[in-house]
Amino acid sequence: MRCDNMENQVLIGRVIGKLSNQIHRNIAISCSSTNMSGTQGRVLHFILSNNGDVFQKDIESEFNLRPSTATGILKLMEKNGVIRRESTPYDARLKKIVITEKGAGLKDQIAKDVVHLEETLMLGISQEDLNVFLKVLDQMLKNLEEEASF
Repeated sequence: MRCDNMENQVLIGRVIGKLSNQIHRNIAISCSSTNMSGTQGRVLHFILSNNGDVFQKDIESEFNLRPSTATGILKLMEKNGVIRRESTPYDARLKKIVITEKGAGLKDQIAKDVVHLEETLMLGISQEDLNVFLKVLDQMLKNLEEEASF
């Protein structure tokens, strides 16, 4: 995909951005039946898939979100009745995220949507190519994180 001529060079960031936008569109369409945004659906899937306690910091880390962004998402999810936040017995300032009955009721639909998206993304891609792709993406993410830390 790389060309010697700079004018014809594929801009990796642009292609990844397009892929990200399309993934978000597909997630939004899938989540429309649950009356949640795609982001809320992804966050709920993460919480449902996690066996231990989940806190806001975990969501910030998993989705690379700023604290204010994570707070907004969680407040809306709480307002919509899919989660609630409870103080921990060892630190009242620390709020554990707990799935409500309504949120738990969405588990099967969200899991089905995630599996469908993953299968669609991997159509026609060998496991070997997928492994290389994931390795390259991981390195790109590390490169950007190192650059941002200066």
